[in-house]
Amino acid sequence: MVYLDYSATTPVREEVLDTYTRACREFVGNPNSLHSLGVKAKELIDASSEQIATILGVKPNEIIYTSGASEANNTAIKGVCFKYQNRGKHIITTELEHSSVIAPLNYLTTLGYEVDFVSLDENGLVDLDDLKAKLREDTILVSIASVNSEVGVKQDLKAISEIVHNNGRTLFHSDVTQSIGKEKIDFSCLDLASLSCQKFYGMKGIGALIKKEKLVIEPLIHGGKSTTVFRSGTPATPLIASFAKALRLAYEDYDIKYQQVRELKEYLIDKIKDFDITINSNDYCLPHMVNISLHGIKSEVMLHALEETEIFISTQTACSVGNYSKAVFAITHDKDLASSSLRISLSYLTTKEELDIFVDTLKDAISKLSFRREV
Repeated sequence: MVYLDYSATTPVREEVLDTYTRACREFVGNPNSLHSLGVKAKELIDASSEQIATILGVKPNEIIYTSGASEANNTAIKGVCFKYQNRGKHIITTELEHSSVIAPLNYLTTLGYEVDFVSLDENGLVDLDDLKAKLREDTILVSIASVNSEVGVKQDLKAISEIVHNNGRTLFHSDVTQSIGKEKIDFSCLDLASLSCQKFYGMKGIGALIKKEKLVIEPLIHGGKSTTVFRSGTPATPLIASFAKALRLAYEDYDIKYQQVRELKEYLIDKIKDFDITINSNDYCLPHMVNISLHGIKSEVMLHALEETEIFISTQTACSVGNYSKAVFAITHDKDLASSSLRISLSYLTTKEELDIFVDTLKDAISKLSFRREV
């Protein structure tokens, strides 16, 4: 098997799974309970939160544990908009956002909110002048992902933050799911940030919303004591403990891992550059993603052709709807490229031997599928 879909989800590291199973066995109490078993579980959660906060450069009480990034995005967007709707109902975002950002924004438009999409340049970067022009007195939220999940375009969060925060009381949210574990994020420039543990070799079902300490939002889930008043529900002790372990391991030997992935991307692009394809990922993208478009071959057709030989990639973000990549279309403005795009996502676990197998199989599949189309 050749797995090249790490941006969709990553395999759980054995050390993380060990932490999870140990917490399940040894910390059985409800952390909200007053007895010794509950106290023991709460102490583990507190220690885990301290570790996560230290690694991310935030405060423990700024961490809101969620079921994943989708819940975190919904909590951030709806939480801000419902709490501060007296300030205005104008929101700014981009065409590159994950569906768990776009869907709640679409929902808010049915309640009278207005959503503007900031322009992108030819590389997929936010047009900062257009962002300045679109900001208004009634703009309450700007939501822009740190890294697009399909092409890998990396935005300048600091520059965006300076513009947003110069606009009175406008808040800045970023979905940093594709950044965590791959690059280091400066959370000081963000009011809210969403992330998911499954993207950095942790367990599925656990994520977080990082929220500035003094910022108050309306909870998405009410009722029941938890680690914070902003998200009710019994804290998932084993998942939180495993979250801390996964995050620590993700940033161990960070520079070595990053350089390794960069070299793998260069190796892959060199191997496929002469194929009948368009490479959509550019120099402003993280090296962990290589997005390409086939010429005259639908992406799903190629995906299943590769799957027959146990090579696994994506056509677009796993949570996307529709039959073409909205992100590729937003950057290229070409429907054909968007409907024939493939996302190859790399990891420090990826080997050159795996890439060789993928390249050879892709070349053969392009030849066969192109021949069928011609006849």
